[in-house]
Amino acid sequence: MTPNKFEVEKKHLTVGPYEVCPIPTGLFGLDGGAMFGTVPKVLWERSNPTDDKNRIQMEARALLLKSPGCNVLIDTGNGHDFIAKYGEKLGSKFAEMYGIDDKGPSLMKSLAAHGVKPEDIHHVILTHLHFDHAGGGTTEVNGKLVPTFPKAQYWIQKGNLETASHPNLRERASYYAANYQPLLDSGVLKVVEGPQENFIPGISSVISNGHTQAQQVIKITDGKTTVLYCGDMVPTSSHVKIPWLMGYDLHPLTLMEEKQKYLGEAADQSWYLFFEHDPYCDAALIERNGHDFAVQKRFWL
Repeated sequence: MTPNKFEVEKKHLTVGPYEVCPIPTGLFGLDGGAMFGTVPKVLWERSNPTDDKNRIQMEARALLLKSPGCNVLIDTGNGHDFIAKYGEKLGSKFAEMYGIDDKGPSLMKSLAAHGVKPEDIHHVILTHLHFDHAGGGTTEVNGKLVPTFPKAQYWIQKGNLETASHPNLRERASYYAANYQPLLDSGVLKVVEGPQENFIPGISSVISNGHTQAQQVIKITDGKTTVLYCGDMVPTSSHVKIPWLMGYDLHPLTLMEEKQKYLGEAADQSWYLFFEHDPYCDAALIERNGHDFAVQKRFWL
């Protein structure tokens, strides 16, 4: 696959006490048609080229908010230990199915690059429990699945946990108990309901129900600089256009309304959008473009 030709600037961001640190956990691949839904391939393949299986390259990018007294990790990527988590039949094929590249960055390697060990993480915020967002939150130790971050409080929305526990037919292949049950069993999963204002200093959540039920999109702000961790509401910079949705999204019209609202705020107030799945940039500033939105600048952070 040939990378797109967008110009990307290098930028260092801090928000209040937090250093904003992208944590790439590894590239993987998903079907390009599924990632862009009804958008014709002739439009999206210019910026997101496919491999011979029609998969586009995706990053599973977590975010570390690093400060002297509080280290916060948002999402955890695909993880590993697939056989221990998903059984021999599925687990042995899992990395191949999703084109997971284990030769490059990983969650642990990327954290270590910032001088952070698993026991240094105080909070893990899970936007939702799909395996590519929550898979790194548990790991196998001596034949048992346990929280990857032993001293962390994990956070999830009640509605999303309920959805994961009783997945609909559409999402059954994305939600696995191995990624959340060990957190419940260990008593480290804090279940909250609805938007949370400053539930960790400087960190709030808003709720998005378009992609899946009760995804929490995370807003980090100090009143001057704001970063919005978009999760799957806006998975890549290509998806800032309101009608550019994924085939995976459960409620497209709801998601379009959510994008209109939150991206409108982002454009008007110069928020940085942080993209979980874009392999070609970490973040962007956007602007209004008629009744839609467009990327103004892309950044590596």
